[in-house]
Amino acid sequence: MSKPVVLIAEELSPATIEALGPDFEVRHCDGADRSQLLSSIVDVDAILVRSATQVDAEALAAATKLKVVARAGVGLDNVDVKAATQAGVMVVNAPTSNIGSAAELAVALLLAAARNIPQADAALKNGQWKRSKYTGIEVADKVVGVVGLGRIGILVAQRLAAFGVELIAYDPYVQPARAAQLGVRMVELDELLTTADFITVHLPKTPETVGLIGAEALTKVKPSVVIVNAARGGIVDETALFEALRDGRVHSAGVDVFATEPCTDSPLFTLDNVVVTPHLGASTDEAQEKAGIAVAKSVRLALAGELVPDAVNVQGGSVPEDVRPFLPLVEKLGRIATALAAGIPATVEVEVLGEISDQDTAVLELSALKGLFADLSDEPVSYVNAPLLATEKGVDVSLSSSPDSPDFKNVVRVKAALADGTLVSVAGTLAGTRQREKIVEVNGFHVDVLLAEHVAFFTYADRPGVVGYLGGILADANVNIAGMQVSRRAEGEQALVVLTIDEAIDSSVVTQIVAGVGATTGCTVDLIDA
Repeated sequence: MSKPVVLIAEELSPATIEALGPDFEVRHCDGADRSQLLSSIVDVDAILVRSATQVDAEALAAATKLKVVARAGVGLDNVDVKAATQAGVMVVNAPTSNIGSAAELAVALLLAAARNIPQADAALKNGQWKRSKYTGIEVADKVVGVVGLGRIGILVAQRLAAFGVELIAYDPYVQPARAAQLGVRMVELDELLTTADFITVHLPKTPETVGLIGAEALTKVKPSVVIVNAARGGIVDETALFEALRDGRVHSAGVDVFATEPCTDSPLFTLDNVVVTPHLGASTDEAQEKAGIAVAKSVRLALAGELVPDAVNVQGGSVPEDVRPFLPLVEKLGRIATALAAGIPATVEVEVLGEISDQDTAVLELSALKGLFADLSDEPVSYVNAPLLATEKGVDVSLSSSPDSPDFKNVVRVKAALADGTLVSVAGTLAGTRQREKIVEVNGFHVDVLLAEHVAFFTYADRPGVVGYLGGILADANVNIAGMQVSRRAEGEQALVVLTIDEAIDSSVVTQIVAGVGATTGCTVDLIDA
């Protein structure tokens, strides 16, 4: 038998080849050369890339045997994940390979901005001895505000703790008890802005975080503050930051990322109190080697048909045959639980009921976590980093099982409890010979709804006219209802309506519905990528 063929389309560390081992035929090409890529990818089983190779729909169509695209890094901007999924091609990345390097760069930028290191270096090399001009700021005994206490934010906090600082953080999804274990006090964003002497940003880029540190936020900071953004471009508004630095409302800044990249022309570059780098967070030999080794291991697993922890679009692996079909369903249940909870829960329990309970269902806990965090991060959530995210956010997770399932052959329920005691639950099953995904319970309301790409939930006081009102609002928004089911515990008490719709509902429409029907809860979940 011939060996599976692995194409390496960009320069990767020798350790990557070693991690692949002798079981593969390894070929090389210049992935940035389009014609060379398209001719080389035709008969390969896997391709390893970094950021210069565009694995788009055209490349995927040319690859008649391709099973895996492996990105030796975190971002997937150069891989068409949707087209790969449609083609049945697994996409993997290395989500934790660069977190240490990214944290170290943030600390380096903070120190460089505080002590004017690049400016003093440039002046001295230009023959100018300017000690008084480049007097800096000590870090010791200052307040450091970490905006986003995820994997990288935690590493930055741990490293800065050695400087003898007071650590505060803003992250609406981290439990205060978990932060306290790290020596960090959780605060609201306004308190962080007004209190911190140093602000370092480590949030994912989402519609909610773009421009979070903007003109209004920068009116609240100390004029002596040092601001660092080594997370994602656009979270700190570059125009607002430039004006605050120029006007003396911010002391200095360190910036590694920009709203549009590559960026070679910015007003920030004209200021002497700004330290800039060209998105170097992951640019260390160690990070590149870790990324190469990680994706090489994933390729080995994928081509052997095993569970691939870092797969971002396809589930699979050594899972019992009867359990495997539940993986995508339970991931969707996790996403629905997040939407119903409107935040990160303190505890999550996955209940497995019915015939599959006598098999190894541990992977369903991972699948639920994968869904739970899917809509809270702009980076792919995998079987590996989902448990890490749960630990970082202080979420306690458990799995229970029982053969008792009175109404269905098998049911999986995801139960979540918020820190304030709020409880949410959603249960689902697979129905019929086609194993169609159904929701059978939401927060104690019994339903029977086939899952669709777009689902909405509203809880309200049972009374006449609500269904008609909902239909009218959605009609005005040009949203077509594919299915609707109302469930209630008793006449005149609380009722739940579940809608499957043909397209996503704008948040303003959700707000209008909630206000119009006096809903106690209202949310939509878009499962198109689940």
